[in-house]
Amino acid sequence: MEKVKTIEILNRLIEINNDRIEGYIAAAAEVEVKDLKTLFVRFAQTSENFNQELSGEIYRLGGKPTEGTTLSGKFFRTWMDFRSSIKGADRFVILDSCEYLEDHAVETYENVLRNELQYLYIEQLSIIRTQYSLIKNDEFRLKSIRTMAM
Repeated sequence: MEKVKTIEILNRLIEINNDRIEGYIAAAAEVEVKDLKTLFVRFAQTSENFNQELSGEIYRLGGKPTEGTTLSGKFFRTWMDFRSSIKGADRFVILDSCEYLEDHAVETYENVLRNELQYLYIEQLSIIRTQYSLIKNDEFRLKSIRTMAM
């Protein structure tokens, strides 16, 4: 198996989790409602835990985990700041923005699981599938809350 490619894939997942961390910290700062603030902090913590697992795998392969975010994550944070400045800290707007972030995270994990299995060891595949399942649950919860906010 190609270790360099495996490390690249794991780092891509770390980047999307870094996007989630920064995005949800920004979203938590925008809301005043305690239930959403708590939810967003929990989502950020989930991604921090994911990154610890992924980093451990990268270190085992002799690589170095990335500390960066994706370009689209930077775009999301700028877009969210812009939307918040126009509409204020409206619950629906923030949830809608976070849904974009979740969709991107789910898409990234699905792409890895669909197209790059040949580069992953069984242990890594297990970690990624578990993380994907948890992110899908977060996405579903977020969409449910957003739908109720309409």
